[in-house]
Amino acid sequence: MARAWVFGDDLDTDQMVPGRYAPFMVGQDKFHTYAFCDARPEFAKTVRPGDLLVGGENFGCGSSREYAPAALKKLGVGGIVAKSFARIFFRNCVNLGIPVLEAADAVSLVRDGDDLTLDIAAGVLRTPRGDARLRPLAPFAQEILAAGGVVAYLREHGDFPAVR
Repeated sequence: MARAWVFGDDLDTDQMVPGRYAPFMVGQDKFHTYAFCDARPEFAKTVRPGDLLVGGENFGCGSSREYAPAALKKLGVGGIVAKSFARIFFRNCVNLGIPVLEAADAVSLVRDGDDLTLDIAAGVLRTPRGDARLRPLAPFAQEILAAGGVVAYLREHGDFPAVR
């Protein structure tokens, strides 16, 4: 089981890790400790490996700060389910091996602290108030996630396969 952290619409990457805490400002060993420092000051200290973020529309909008999803990865976030994602954020998460899945009704079914089960194979997020159906990921994105991220995928395969 994973614990839920619920966010609303238009959660931008500067709310995830403000620019003043970028790795080049505070160091690679610290930047993740500032995740959601303004919006949810308790987050970085209390998030547990495997916890899930649940959000509304346009999750990860704003700048293409690669260190925002990198901070989530360092903290052990197990996945993100949202109504929709900003495309660059979505791809940065996949590249890092963070499952990012769309579900139209997840944010209405989940409350902060709920115990959740993300069942990617079955295509559902199991919540205390019912299951949210997940939009399937493209097969290539599934392969990258299964490998643990794009770097692990490339180590395993040596190069990118032809576009499918």
